[in-house]
Amino acid sequence: MNLAEQYVKGLKERLLEEDSEDLSYATGASEAQLAQLKARYPQTPDTLLQLLAQINGTYSQWYGEHKVKVPILGSDVFEYPYYLKSVEQIIAIPKFDSSIVDIYGDLEEDDELVGPGIDPNVLRSEWLHFSDCINNGGTSSLYIDFTPAEDGISGQVIRYLHDPDTYKVIARSFDEYLQQLIEKDYEFITEEEEE
Repeated sequence: MNLAEQYVKGLKERLLEEDSEDLSYATGASEAQLAQLKARYPQTPDTLLQLLAQINGTYSQWYGEHKVKVPILGSDVFEYPYYLKSVEQIIAIPKFDSSIVDIYGDLEEDDELVGPGIDPNVLRSEWLHFSDCINNGGTSSLYIDFTPAEDGISGQVIRYLHDPDTYKVIARSFDEYLQQLIEKDYEFITEEEEE
């Protein structure tokens, strides 16, 4: 069993019955869809491809007549569970985008904004945007960064958090990110989320 399969198995064992039923309608991305994702982001981690091959998104994603909207991911921000974007949603991110510097200007005035390992001059569209939190991404989003700063690692997972805005590396790889969620026993599945 690969890490993505292990992750989904543990997730399904912990989901509330209603969310588990909704997720049962989800199917995986096709080989052609996964190839499109690899064409756009050649360094896409195998584990993310394996996860999408099981569940092609949970962010208001239609599977036949059923719309699936189940948060199946988490981050270091405990109170915000996250949806997995589908291949189509990931690819639909605009190719031309602004960098952190373009948005915020001089970063020397705010040393809390960008954490170590992140290059603030890279266009954010170069990051693979795989997840948004439950408030439609307005508060937090997750990315895989293939163009890190010198002290970063290609493939690191970045968490963006709004108000106050911060960009922080939360895992050195997508595999490490999923492993953290498993080791924390899927703590993003809370009683409040389950109600």
